[in-house]
Amino acid sequence: MEERVALITGVSRRVGIAAAVARRFAAAGYRLQLTGLPGYDEAQPYGGDPEGVPGLLTELEQVTGDPDVARYRAADLTSPTAPAELIETAVRTHGRLDVLVAVHAYSTHTPLGKLDADEIDRHLVVNVRATLLLVEAFAAAFDAGSGGRLVLFSSGQRLGPMPGELAYAASKAGVENLARQLSPLLMPRGITVNCVNPGPTDTGWASPEDLAASGHLFPGGEWGRPDDAARLVEWLCSPDGRWITGQVIDSEGGFNRYA
Repeated sequence: MEERVALITGVSRRVGIAAAVARRFAAAGYRLQLTGLPGYDEAQPYGGDPEGVPGLLTELEQVTGDPDVARYRAADLTSPTAPAELIETAVRTHGRLDVLVAVHAYSTHTPLGKLDADEIDRHLVVNVRATLLLVEAFAAAFDAGSGGRLVLFSSGQRLGPMPGELAYAASKAGVENLARQLSPLLMPRGITVNCVNPGPTDTGWASPEDLAASGHLFPGGEWGRPDDAARLVEWLCSPDGRWITGQVIDSEGGFNRYA
């Protein structure tokens, strides 16, 4: 794994899934290009992590002993040029790019009766358009012939309703479909494509009351942890995951949102 390079999007808070993936990959010998938009998290009710990116970079350096194991570039994925620029940065910095893990997401309260056209568009732009543009640039840059990996993220929208997040649910359902659509297109290039639904994960956004009230729906009485998703991503991107493509994988502890 020493020569493999991965681009991970959605990196801002140290308790997030993207940060957990970065830890797993760094320990496995990857070089990393990380990106995110910390200002988005800072504007959310759960708040940001002021030391998130610097703290994570320091942690990765300490674990690997390599000050160059990870580079970070903030990016606003509402910009149509940002996806290609991120891919170009990763290739220019590390000489190649083998893996793209798209953890980024835009999600706000969008219930029926209070829908706003601009807010719907922003969900589609960040969650769908930016993902497609990232994939196109990644596919164009990947020239190894085999071993390429693309991992997308959803939230299991097809498994049950999300009445307060209709725009998010629609956009992420589109991301799940992209795994099916892109798999046969990227297969000849040596790239597998999968989408992970991590289910409810304790990344600091839920209140202690929410965690306690629904803990009984999961094994061991607790929500998923960021590293639960990261372990699956690491395996999918390893040589052992070469035979899995075009799948939406529900790694969510048997969560039943109707319970």
